[in-house]
Amino acid sequence: MPMYSQHPSPGLPDDPYLGPGGPVPRQANPSWMGQVQPQHYRAAPGHQGQPLAAVVPPQAQGAVLQASRTRSGLVGLAVAGGVLAFLSLFLVVPFLLSNTGVGGFVIGFLASLIPLTVVLAAVHIIDRWEPEPKRLLFFAFTWGAAVSVAVTLLIQPFFVIAFQFTGEPDLQTYMATVQAPIVEEFAKSLGLLILLLAARRQFDGPVDGVVFAFTIAGGFAFTENILYFGRAVAESASPASDFAQIFFLRGVMSPFAHAIFTGTTGLVMGFAARRWHTGASIGAFFVGLLPAMFLHNRWNSMGQGFVLDYIMVQVPIFLLAVGGIIFLRVAEKRLTRQRLLEYSAAGWFTPAEVELLATRAGRRTALAWAAGSGRKPQMKQFLKAATQLANTRQRILSGRDVPLHQAEERQQLQQILSLRASVAG
Repeated sequence: MPMYSQHPSPGLPDDPYLGPGGPVPRQANPSWMGQVQPQHYRAAPGHQGQPLAAVVPPQAQGAVLQASRTRSGLVGLAVAGGVLAFLSLFLVVPFLLSNTGVGGFVIGFLASLIPLTVVLAAVHIIDRWEPEPKRLLFFAFTWGAAVSVAVTLLIQPFFVIAFQFTGEPDLQTYMATVQAPIVEEFAKSLGLLILLLAARRQFDGPVDGVVFAFTIAGGFAFTENILYFGRAVAESASPASDFAQIFFLRGVMSPFAHAIFTGTTGLVMGFAARRWHTGASIGAFFVGLLPAMFLHNRWNSMGQGFVLDYIMVQVPIFLLAVGGIIFLRVAEKRLTRQRLLEYSAAGWFTPAEVELLATRAGRRTALAWAAGSGRKPQMKQFLKAATQLANTRQRILSGRDVPLHQAEERQQLQQILSLRASVAG
């Protein structure tokens, strides 16, 4: 593995932190994602064989402690989410048991693991390029599986009280097409808003928004499926056939329904996260709820023409979602490659290393080479650290909390040198 350059890169300023406002290189914006404004552009710090601390602005030194506190904050967020989820279970579990009975609850729980596994597998695939902290994914899942369900149970009675109906069918239709889309999407997406406000350094783009949204929605659908599957067993005269029908509808035909609904909110909030502003984040939360509620309403409104609507409407929506996620992933990879090329120009990587670190084929090659020499774990850490470094540079170029991210950049560059040495042996 080539070592870093000992010489300054030609054309770089003596002080890489001369400040924003310089011209933006044409290649700095490789795609529509992560566009850099001229007032925020900064050259990457050059490595010239001198102690790394010398290329970090003095004002960033005080931000190191803040970065440490931010990492501690993730633990606090996960703990708070776990406590909320635990308290929510005192409302959610009795509700489920009262509708399913013990036997139905157990069968529903086990059956619900199947579509949940499918959704979480999709989350893993989407999140593989830049994995989110497990603490945040834990918060997202527990929020969806317990807290958002509890919020829904607490709010939905007010919708029943506020309106009068001529009969039970009208009430059921209203609850499915009005109450459920509004209350459930609000309850799920509230977890997204908390993540965006409390973990803004990790929630920094549309792919992150989709990952968190899918995880929350997967948790919510898991609990909801326990109710539907368990009730099919507990209340039906022919439980086997009714359970099979409900499982096919929810577990086979539509495991991603809730994920797609809430995923639209996560997508909108992810774009807002690119340019951090508290007001914009809150605004994106409400804007993102609109398509989620609309898609949820359309799904719940399908009646006698269900099969035709499913084929003509829901399947194209699913395919569009898959295509959109692939599109986001491609843009994310291009952005990672460009940011690492900027570090390459500053002497931290060779161009060949960037191809290994920032392309799927390159990563496969690097991991295969490392496995042959018994250094695959070290190579995985090196790949992860390089991706995190590229994302940190993107945050710097976005103009968000620049001194804090410059301090983080310094630590990551030190880690890069250490990991490169462990990989090179």
